[in-house]
Amino acid sequence: MYTLFHHSFCPHSRFIRLALGEHGLDVRLVEERAWERREAFLALNPAGTTPVLISEGPPAIPGAGIIAEYLDETYGTELGDRRLLPSSMDERIEVRRLMAWFNEKFFEEASNPLVTERIYKRFMSEEHGGGAPAADVIRAAKANVRYHLAYIGWLARTRNFLAGDRLTFADLAAAAHLSAIDYLGDVPWIEDDAAKAWYARVKSRPSFRPLLSEWLAGVPASRTYVDLDF
Repeated sequence: MYTLFHHSFCPHSRFIRLALGEHGLDVRLVEERAWERREAFLALNPAGTTPVLISEGPPAIPGAGIIAEYLDETYGTELGDRRLLPSSMDERIEVRRLMAWFNEKFFEEASNPLVTERIYKRFMSEEHGGGAPAADVIRAAKANVRYHLAYIGWLARTRNFLAGDRLTFADLAAAAHLSAIDYLGDVPWIEDDAAKAWYARVKSRPSFRPLLSEWLAGVPASRTYVDLDF
């Protein structure tokens, strides 16, 4: 069994949890508050970020992109035509491009500022950056969500899934980041029916159920969060 150092609302951690679920792998979850910079955690990942995957064999595997590649190299062929990183080079490039789009660009511009300001800061000490949410940061991030959602909608209208004909890491990455901010009610689903329909399909997969069952004390989930037919 694997152990995943994660945070329930870390979008990168959610992506890897979805990927592990799609591969049918058991995992023991250990919550990590990365902002505390524990020495033992920094020994696993000097960058001090979640997620980090460990097992009895290989060294610690840090970072969402590296973990996704590891899962594909280790278990991908077993999935056959359900492989999350396709076999053809053109398809692999597109999946990796979109993984980077969501795990880097969307994270920087939207999901990370919203999760940090509205969730993480509630648990941070002042020394670690805690305090009142920054309204200007939240406004900017919400505005950025809108253009990312429009891009997802364009992809969903021109393809069966975001990177092509079938589910890939690209869909899981996008859905993971959206899920974290959908909990907060910060995704304007009314603005793009194609993006909403695509997300409903991904959200209905069994791998998504553990995410939808998690709640944050003092921060109620939005109406759309657990509703599969929103």
